[in-house]
Amino acid sequence: MKLFSNSFAGALVLMAIFSGAVLAQGTSVPFGITHHDSTKPIEITADSFSVSQNEGQAEFVGNVVAGQAEMRLTADKMVVEYDSKQDQKTGKIARMFATGHVTLVSGAEAAEAEKAIYSIKKANITLIGNVLLTQGQNALSGQKMLIDLKSGSARILGRVKTIFKAGGSK
Repeated sequence: MKLFSNSFAGALVLMAIFSGAVLAQGTSVPFGITHHDSTKPIEITADSFSVSQNEGQAEFVGNVVAGQAEMRLTADKMVVEYDSKQDQKTGKIARMFATGHVTLVSGAEAAEAEKAIYSIKKANITLIGNVLLTQGQNALSGQKMLIDLKSGSARILGRVKTIFKAGGSK
């Protein structure tokens, strides 16, 4: 019985330490698949589409779904900004700006936010506003999430809160 008490007390101490770290102003977590290839083609579908050659951007509106390899980004609206080289548009996507009911799914993880910015060259995504990350039955929330697609890691900033499903069987 003494062994059980010590193990239980040790587990409580570890939970308290871990919980304190998660409730701090920022925390790092794994996100999605590692080594995402941001050079893969991006397929975008939407209810409507418009393009401005002068501004070097396209706008997708309504039920927008952008897919690249195993990653999916959905939103109400998405503006795609094209890359420039010597003041000439290359036709390659530089950045994507998603707004309204944004959801990002990669591997087994999913994140929701008000806005997202995907920088293709830097292979990173920034989610902004009421971010909620779910990993299985666990959830983390904050105001901003920075995702490095090369390493498959993320950092959540703002008042971070988490809910972890406790182990055990019933």
